[in-house]
Amino acid sequence: MIKGLSGDVTVNIIASIIASLVLLAAGFLWGKYKERRKYGRNLEDYDFYPFTINRENFPEFNLKDFRLGMHYFLKNNDYTAARQLIFIGEQNNVRAQLEPSEQKVYARLYDKYDGKKIADDTTEYLENYVRIVRLIGKSFPNSGIEILLHNLADPSHSLIVLENNVTGRHLRDGTTNLLIDLKKRQLQHEDKLNYELEIGSRKFKCTTIPILRKDFGIVGAICINIDANYLTDEVMQSKERIEAWFKNF
Repeated sequence: MIKGLSGDVTVNIIASIIASLVLLAAGFLWGKYKERRKYGRNLEDYDFYPFTINRENFPEFNLKDFRLGMHYFLKNNDYTAARQLIFIGEQNNVRAQLEPSEQKVYARLYDKYDGKKIADDTTEYLENYVRIVRLIGKSFPNSGIEILLHNLADPSHSLIVLENNVTGRHLRDGTTNLLIDLKKRQLQHEDKLNYELEIGSRKFKCTTIPILRKDFGIVGAICINIDANYLTDEVMQSKERIEAWFKNF
């Protein structure tokens, strides 16, 4: 009798544990489902992700797929993927590539998902980098070492910080191929390190460091440019100039 009762209790306990685990799993899956419906998926999960791999095995912006995504997210809500699409569109100056009728569709998409906030959030995200670049630049004045910061959410006016100007650039200058170049290197797991740049007759040794933001990829870049002509033609000409150069550090 006691053994039978003990066996029944054991069975009931096991059944209760199993039922609790089932309910817990169901609750977890339901929560994930609700979260996914609220925030959506990554744009890369969709067939119309607007980048294709070209013959050189590099990513290339695909306007046709961008249009498909634009129309899809007007009819179907996906907060995450739609904002990623808008961010990519702004990076690739998509307004200038769309026909007038498609520009109106894009404007509706931009308003629906609060596109301006995407740019504002990126600017806010880069604020700490702004401070870092300024402080580093001011630490090495008159050294022939330029440091600058690009906001790649706005490639047409990307240059937002410029310290120790040696390349002749200006704030709010744009960049043409920097974003694509960084994407290529990211795909190849390659750094943009210690490369040469020529502007007129002057040579520079350069390093570019991409800034990544979760869900949006490359949103900015820090560039360090060393004026090789200044170092060889001026600094290295005398012991006094070399000493003065090191005093700046």
